[in-house]
Amino acid sequence: MALAYHKKIDSSTSFAIWKIEESAGELLAQLQLKEHEKSYLESLVSDKRNMHWLSTRVLLRKMMDTEEYIDCRVDESGKPFLTNFPHFISLSHSYDYAAVMVSKNKAVGIDIELIKNKIDRIANKFMSAKEMQFIDENQRIEHLYVCWCAKEAIYKLHGKKNVSFIENIELQPFHYQEEGSFAAKLDVGSIQQEFNVQYEKFDGYMIGFVSEDANEK
Repeated sequence: MALAYHKKIDSSTSFAIWKIEESAGELLAQLQLKEHEKSYLESLVSDKRNMHWLSTRVLLRKMMDTEEYIDCRVDESGKPFLTNFPHFISLSHSYDYAAVMVSKNKAVGIDIELIKNKIDRIANKFMSAKEMQFIDENQRIEHLYVCWCAKEAIYKLHGKKNVSFIENIELQPFHYQEEGSFAAKLDVGSIQQEFNVQYEKFDGYMIGFVSEDANEK
């Protein structure tokens, strides 16, 4: 497993991207797993899902830089959390890469996606008509992937299933570049939050990431 990229967001928050090059056995040898985790792994019918699960946990372990057992679980909505560390985490994976974002003091969300033309066919399922108006036709596919990663990252940070990408997450207009940031808003139920979404293009992939204001709890 090779560290492909590491970015420090602030003094307490960072994310890392790893290229998955090992076998499942090599990844497994780097982890301390309890019986419930081994049972979950055995339940995965897809080799790719197995590799993604293992690789995000190995990367999490390296980012936490600890010899202690890391009890990483998911809540009823599927959001990962740590039971024996105070850190906030977010996990993502796509094809040959795994991504992990960690913060000591605030909720985070990250998404990584391989850039493929097929996103154009589903744009109306996650983009509002208003949002589609600011898409750069000369960079349409990349621009759409930024929007998808942004909404997915906010969804992961929020961590609840009651979110519509079109109705509850609104992106403010922005010009596409290979790296940048823009404003977005989550409005669901009694929760209204504003975010500064950051994104980067990396090796044919798009990365979107977001963190909560540490004072906004």
